[in-house]
Amino acid sequence: MANEASVQLEWRVTGMDCGSCAAKVRGAVERLPGVTTVDVAMMAERLRVELDPQQGSAGVIEKTVRGLGFGVSQRSGADGMTTEDSAGSCWGGAAQGQPQGATTQETMPWYRSGKGQLLLGTGMLLALALAIKLLASPTVGLVAFMLATVIGVTPVARRALAMLRAGMPFTIEMLMSIAAIGALFIGAAEEAALVVFLFAVGEMLEGVAANKARDGIRALAQLVPKTALLEQEDSLAEIAADRLNTGQIVVVRPGDRVPADGEVIEGISGVDESPVTGESVPRLKEPGAEVYAGSINAEAVLRVRVTRAASDNTISRIIRLVEEAESARAPTERFIDRFSRIYMPIIVSIAFLIAVVPPLAFGLDWGTWIYRALALLLIGCPCALVISVPAAIASALSAGARHGILLKGGAVIEAAARTTDVAFDKTGTLTRGRPQVTDIVVIKGHEDDLVSRAAAVERGSSHPLAVAILDHANRVGLDIQVAKDAHAMPGKGASAQVNGVRLTVGSPRYAGDCGVMDDDALAKAQKMETDGKTVVALFSDQVCYGLIALRDEPREDAFGAVAALKKLGIHPIMLTGDNARTAAAIAGQLDIDHRAELMPQGKVDALRGLTKKSQVMMVGDGINDAPALATAQVGVAMGSGTDVALETADVAILRNRVADVVGTIRLSRATLRNIRQNVAVALGLKGVFLVTSVFGITGLWIAILADTGATVLVTLNALRLLSFKPSGGAADR
Repeated sequence: MANEASVQLEWRVTGMDCGSCAAKVRGAVERLPGVTTVDVAMMAERLRVELDPQQGSAGVIEKTVRGLGFGVSQRSGADGMTTEDSAGSCWGGAAQGQPQGATTQETMPWYRSGKGQLLLGTGMLLALALAIKLLASPTVGLVAFMLATVIGVTPVARRALAMLRAGMPFTIEMLMSIAAIGALFIGAAEEAALVVFLFAVGEMLEGVAANKARDGIRALAQLVPKTALLEQEDSLAEIAADRLNTGQIVVVRPGDRVPADGEVIEGISGVDESPVTGESVPRLKEPGAEVYAGSINAEAVLRVRVTRAASDNTISRIIRLVEEAESARAPTERFIDRFSRIYMPIIVSIAFLIAVVPPLAFGLDWGTWIYRALALLLIGCPCALVISVPAAIASALSAGARHGILLKGGAVIEAAARTTDVAFDKTGTLTRGRPQVTDIVVIKGHEDDLVSRAAAVERGSSHPLAVAILDHANRVGLDIQVAKDAHAMPGKGASAQVNGVRLTVGSPRYAGDCGVMDDDALAKAQKMETDGKTVVALFSDQVCYGLIALRDEPREDAFGAVAALKKLGIHPIMLTGDNARTAAAIAGQLDIDHRAELMPQGKVDALRGLTKKSQVMMVGDGINDAPALATAQVGVAMGSGTDVALETADVAILRNRVADVVGTIRLSRATLRNIRQNVAVALGLKGVFLVTSVFGITGLWIAILADTGATVLVTLNALRLLSFKPSGGAADR
């Protein structure tokens, strides 16, 4: 644990294209003096360190990382990074140490990268050596192949020595260097040169695949427009979007992207939020509505007040959360990491025994068995195995983010994939969280008068029932009458003077106590309450005019989501603090088990009981359900980009759709299947070629091709998750 004097520093490290790269950086940095904790995220290209400045320095860390062949730049400023030395590579020294303002890894052509230059260089050397062999004598050709091997393996050997000095002897660079140089000593110069070239090809393909996996996050960053139309005193000024401050007003024209998170203050328009939440249907935005940076204004001009700075807008937070999620490594990934640490020394030991035992014990040919041992070294590298999990996790995180599902790390994905029970909060989760008028019973007068008068009494109240009655009156186009002397009666209702008559909106029970409800009206009210509805009466001192029933109805997609969960073999249950009759009515509509009248502690106790025998996912609104979300194995917060929804739970659902809970489980299960496929491919190919190498069936170039080929296959399989649609269709692939 870091002491009080420690500071947290963060760098961008380029050239990390596989799990082994991240392990090399982590292993070298954590050995440095003053370093207490090290966090390396390959896909986010991030190195984060807790450092005691009295014992170590940032300069030493940067020098160490550069010595391993990676580019490094300390993150700073609004954009999170500087450009200095940002284009380094762990293969080939030519790309190290670019000047400030140099082309970064995202835009650099492949042939200018360190890996690209190594590939071109080894390819030209191999072709030149082959030409010399064909045009000159075999002896001269042999010398040419030897020179091609030495020149091509030199940058790789330099990396291997740097890692050896950092305390990491068992790396692919070291194995590659030993195999290539050893092949020269036993006269296999042509094959040695070919192996160096194939190694460069494989590493180049790894780099391309890794950049493809990062493209999903880079695409998110491109959603926010570069400029904004800032409203000034008498004109509009075009300024950089990242210079906007909270409180400023911007104008968003039809077809423009919203430049910042904000609140609409003027205009009515449909806004396409699919770039941010994945929701395909445009949402109507009116004054007071929240809009997100990166969403597209579809219809009319909007004036928007900026509510969040560029560094804190919804897309920035999504990117930050997805990048941070990489640090929450899955249990499978941690196991493979531990396994690879003992696997490599074992492979090296076996290769050594194969090289020396047959010649010493049985008098067999030294050259043959050294050759087989070198092939075993190459095929034994665990690159494909190490990358199998983080590549799949990174692709899943990116796919989820594009569909409005934020999963906070590999551990969450594995836990969600094992879910057997899903517990839902009711209000605001399974239901809309806003009561709606369902029934109107007129006892005296006309329905329109009943609703208009009730709305007049409730005007100005923020109570959910009052808001629902007012919304209904406005929706049906009623003229709401003017009320005077309005006041609330806590626990009873509200009262006001309407057209000279004192009217009250209160519970049927209160109306009965006032002597204005007959038995028939009370019976009707009781029947509606039995159906899970909240009933209010409009009455005066002498007469009851009628009853209005309201209920918080289930979300439209809740029915299909509950059915889909059952189809996946998952048991859904509703946990609510609402009364038993209302809970039973909603549960009956959704065909779901339920427990009602639960206080927050009651929900926690219920979840503790469930988690003893099941893998439970709890779904709530991210605010009132925080204790319950923390108790379940996986906590899911529903919320349209709110701070709480994004930060309190293991999973945040941006679109407020119950169906996305099903999507979360589908995506997690697909990811776990992908990981199993990757591990099977990596271990299967290793197993086959380890045997064939020992028995001399396959040689050096097949060994390196199998190793890099397995890594590329695993990475490409993981990239399939980028096109996964959590809503269905691809769920069972």
